[in-house]
Amino acid sequence: MRLLRGIGWIFLLLLILVAAAIGYLYYQTYTPKTGDLKLQGLSGEVRISWDSYGVPHIKARNSDLDAIFALGYVHAQDRIWQMDFQRRVAAGRLSEVIGESVLPQDKFLRTWGFYKATQEAYPALSERSKQIVLAYTGGVNAYLATRKLPLEFTLLGYKPEPWTAIDTLSWAKMMAFDLGGNWDDEILAAQVRAKLGEEGLKQFFAPIPDSDPTILSADELKKEQIYKEPVATDAPVALTPRTLNTLTALLDVQKSLGMEKVPDKGSNNWVVSGTRTASGKPLLADDPHLSLSAPALWYMAEIQGPTLHAIGGTIPGLPAVVIGRNDRISWAVTNTAPDVQDLFVEPAGTPLTERTETIKVKGQPDVTLKVRESKHGPIISDINEDAKSLGQVVSLKWTALQPADTTMDAFIGLNYAQNWQDFTGALKLYVTPTQNFLYADVDGNIGYYAPGKIPLRDGWDGSEPVSGDKDWTGYIPFEQLPHVYNPEKGYIATANERPVPDGYLYPLGSDEMFATRYRKARIEQLLQETPRHTVESFKQIQNDTYSLVFQDLKPLLLQTQTRSEAAKQALETLKNWDGFQTQDSTASTIFAAWYKQLSYMVTDELPFVTERRHPYFILGQLQNEGMYCKGPQSQNCAEYLSVSLENALKDISERLGDNQNNWQWGKLHKALSAHVFKDNKQVGWIFNRETSTPGGLYTVNVGSYNQKTYLQDHGASYRQIVDLSNMDNSLFVFSLGQSGNVFSAHYADLSPLWRSGEYLPMKSFEGGQGLTLQP
Repeated sequence: MRLLRGIGWIFLLLLILVAAAIGYLYYQTYTPKTGDLKLQGLSGEVRISWDSYGVPHIKARNSDLDAIFALGYVHAQDRIWQMDFQRRVAAGRLSEVIGESVLPQDKFLRTWGFYKATQEAYPALSERSKQIVLAYTGGVNAYLATRKLPLEFTLLGYKPEPWTAIDTLSWAKMMAFDLGGNWDDEILAAQVRAKLGEEGLKQFFAPIPDSDPTILSADELKKEQIYKEPVATDAPVALTPRTLNTLTALLDVQKSLGMEKVPDKGSNNWVVSGTRTASGKPLLADDPHLSLSAPALWYMAEIQGPTLHAIGGTIPGLPAVVIGRNDRISWAVTNTAPDVQDLFVEPAGTPLTERTETIKVKGQPDVTLKVRESKHGPIISDINEDAKSLGQVVSLKWTALQPADTTMDAFIGLNYAQNWQDFTGALKLYVTPTQNFLYADVDGNIGYYAPGKIPLRDGWDGSEPVSGDKDWTGYIPFEQLPHVYNPEKGYIATANERPVPDGYLYPLGSDEMFATRYRKARIEQLLQETPRHTVESFKQIQNDTYSLVFQDLKPLLLQTQTRSEAAKQALETLKNWDGFQTQDSTASTIFAAWYKQLSYMVTDELPFVTERRHPYFILGQLQNEGMYCKGPQSQNCAEYLSVSLENALKDISERLGDNQNNWQWGKLHKALSAHVFKDNKQVGWIFNRETSTPGGLYTVNVGSYNQKTYLQDHGASYRQIVDLSNMDNSLFVFSLGQSGNVFSAHYADLSPLWRSGEYLPMKSFEGGQGLTLQP
């Protein structure tokens, strides 16, 4: 009895110690959101009210710059760790705080020169943008002066430096890297060509059928006078095995940064005019598909000053609403993904310059990195001294590394735009990454523009490395970029598909750059099925999980010769499936596991490729008895279907047991919002968040996942629906929570809403209590 009592006292003491530790950490990281606060850098009073989910509504009395200052303050208050980590990524300064293990990432980042390019771009910004950037920077530093820092700084044992204007802009370069480029596809194409020749390359990169939808039709191109049959020829340069190995190692570094290419990674947006809505005014929807992380990329906010009033999705570190609305217009973006990167094999004797980068490493001596550059850009093949002396010299040219990047001018201009003329005027300043911008205004107009600098090439198409004696000859003129205003059909929808059909004035890139038809076709199907749309019908479209790719594959799959009773049962389940990838669907689990096995057919011929889950590749192989069906386990595609089904069922059984009635999709398919510390067994569990989710690889409500784990790592990172008949009837939500502080109630409180297809009101808000900032 005495022993039990003693154990009880020890247990109570441990609880008290744990509670005390949590209380201390909470106190150390908590900053007040009520009362008055005097801060240097303000010209007048700013009122900040937070709603019940931690969304700040900022209202500045004297100046728009004060409102932006307050945005910097609340960004830092909720997300300073994320912001600091992001600027360290852009600057290639991770080794300073993590150590030697991330030195390859720093070398990669320094070689490409993201932070250097940001420093060179800043002088090109307008005076208004510079003032806004400096006001935002002042707000961040005002928060840093409170010395309240989240747990991550304690775990890594350092404190953040003061924020700078370059820090404010630098993450935009990393977003451009994540969203715009095909340097990795050029390397892959060179690898496949070297191994299997032209036929193997042709089958691997299955072409997009002419029947696939495009954003603009040929008639719309002709109306805008941007229609003419293009001509382009290939002139690839073969890469040596040594060079291919060197560049392939760079792809592994890119993956470690969380910015690897994901099949059908992209976004959806659509807008309908008043002729197709119940209100008689436009409706606009957007859901960008990006990596799911903890904290999330997005941060919802309302910013109001004397002449500025914008609300929507912001990105901590950036001083503007990126996707959202003001009082008169709304805008939405998806990735266009034209070819804006090229690899050049520099001839012997090419003049090169050299710069020195000093990388500080935690607990180790500084590392000196020599970066060579040609007229095209950095020599990315210089990953070690052996590569420098023995390999080919491969440089990279990319629009984001060119001087005079005024993309921030464009986003700030969108926040202030009042009409189509202001909107397109802002987009003229947009450089990278090229996006599909949709537009709607309170007067009933809708439109589309794909702005950005897209290179012109003479006699080559940029799909594979070329000789360094070639170069870009300019950029597509802004007026001739894909665009349309008030189309006759009354709607515009984009889902990363080809923007234009054959006949556009200029080539935009290879088919591999653009998404398959499935999300776009389903969106258009749902748009056309409803005569008059409402916010509710838009919610249903955004959360739709119907799999058109299954419908394409279904006839082929059901012809499979089964080899077991389990396989017969699985085929029967698929035969009766309605195609919706819901959390309780067992057929969705079977289909996903089978699709995974089908994507592995490429590995026998191409061992350097772990999977090829592009649906046009899989369909092309199965329909045309492709070369990749043949391997150690099968001599033809019929045999591969049988074997792959058995492998799929074995995979699920090992995870969920043999009873197929227990194979619900939600048991495997869980959205993982992963923290930087995700793989740390001691603390990763504190920060990571998982939740079962619906959707699949090619559904409108996309559920892209890692096929090894079935964990969803990409998805609709942010959703918005804007009602131009009543702006306060608009909605938004994102995947996790407003706060990056793991002790906050708002760290992950949006996740249940996001998973269930629910939203928050996207409207002005003034609560009873809040924080008043005074100069």
